[in-house]
Amino acid sequence: MTSSSSPVSPSPFEELLPSTRRALLHRIAVAQSTERAPSLVAAVVRDGRMVWFGSRTSVDGHGPDADVQYRIGSITKTFTAVLVMRLRDEGLVDLDDPLEKHLPGTNAGSATIAQLLAHTAGLAAETPAPWWERTPGTVRPELADVLGEQPQLHPAGRLHHYSNPGYTLLGSLVEAVRGVPWEEALRTEILEPLGLDRTSTQPAHPHAGGWAVHPWADVLLPEPSEDLGLMAPAGQLWSTAADLCRFAVFLANGDDRVLSADSVAQMRTPAAPPQTGDREGGYGLGVQLAHVHGLDLAGHTGSLPGFVAGLWVSAAGGVAAVALANATSAPKCGTLAADLVRIVAEAEPSFPEPWRPLPEVDRELLELTGPWYWGTQPYVLRLAADRSVALEPLQAPGRASRFMAAPDGAWTGLDGYYQGETLRVVRRSDGSVSHLDLGSFVFTREPYGPDATAVPGGVDPEGWRGV
Repeated sequence: MTSSSSPVSPSPFEELLPSTRRALLHRIAVAQSTERAPSLVAAVVRDGRMVWFGSRTSVDGHGPDADVQYRIGSITKTFTAVLVMRLRDEGLVDLDDPLEKHLPGTNAGSATIAQLLAHTAGLAAETPAPWWERTPGTVRPELADVLGEQPQLHPAGRLHHYSNPGYTLLGSLVEAVRGVPWEEALRTEILEPLGLDRTSTQPAHPHAGGWAVHPWADVLLPEPSEDLGLMAPAGQLWSTAADLCRFAVFLANGDDRVLSADSVAQMRTPAAPPQTGDREGGYGLGVQLAHVHGLDLAGHTGSLPGFVAGLWVSAAGGVAAVALANATSAPKCGTLAADLVRIVAEAEPSFPEPWRPLPEVDRELLELTGPWYWGTQPYVLRLAADRSVALEPLQAPGRASRFMAAPDGAWTGLDGYYQGETLRVVRRSDGSVSHLDLGSFVFTREPYGPDATAVPGGVDPEGWRGV
């Protein structure tokens, strides 16, 4: 069912406990057996390196290793999104630009680049017939053939509606702005810098063959492997467990040769709401999001006839997992990869960095720390090692945000309810701190204290009293 190559050296896997390694192997063994995959490979990354790999196969002695290629389907979309984000970071496009500004004549309406990345452009989910995944790209030589007569089913920006043709448009955008084919941009801007030598648009030996497994009998049917043409940016790629582990590290940490950590973090930030019935999902910019097993995960799943794939990253926990199989509809590699992350996170939780005092004391910032009151609700302001501050309610739930100093002396919200809002320190004429102003809300050192001038509407001069 697969071609094989030399086995992966076991030395990197010694970092996990034997019990954890057995739990991981048991999980993929159950998946391969009960969901009837001709072959299955999986790998786990922790703290920036692959620490476990396992495989199961239906052919004795031909277990695939981490260097065997499988088709990864829609995980390709995340690669395409990285290319688009690079254009943004270079100032060649703005995410709020309408696609028509850079790629006129697509009949995609007023959809913006950001909406295409987040699947909120309102475009159809699939191309017009015939089934694009099982037909050659030559059937759709032009963008009009991909989009059809009515490409937009919903108003742009209203809802999340997954669109494969949308990523064809993004691939064509890359080609229009770069002036080179999507495949060339992919190779020179992502694959070569990250060392993804076994990721390609066409299969390269050793690679798995794609199979359909009969739903009611243990028999197989080979699946065709088509060159998708214009649809390639939505699902063309082949890759390996080892290469996708490297890509997972990039999605967690960024790499300045490709995309900064801040830009990758923006890709992992929700840009579209979960679809109806999926309250634990969501979508960023070319990245699927999930909250499972108490973990916030980012990555993507993928499928094409003969193959399924899953890649999930827990950036906060420093753990990622990849699962690949060569069957059309099973196993559920997205679920499997998430389970592998959970197994490691629960069995061997990462150690926090040692606490260390700040290298120096900023007296003005230190003066601001401690309790503050929004009306009668207590908050606390904490100073972080990176000189940011966090304003958090003492009685959860509430509105918590981190703030970073802006050049004008104010503070800008980084996350939470006050993301993008301005926090200002208001001082009295003698230089002492009167209160904090946060989007017109006043935070004082006492709940409705005696300094009535700080509180809009004033404070009753008799102060607090009993009944």
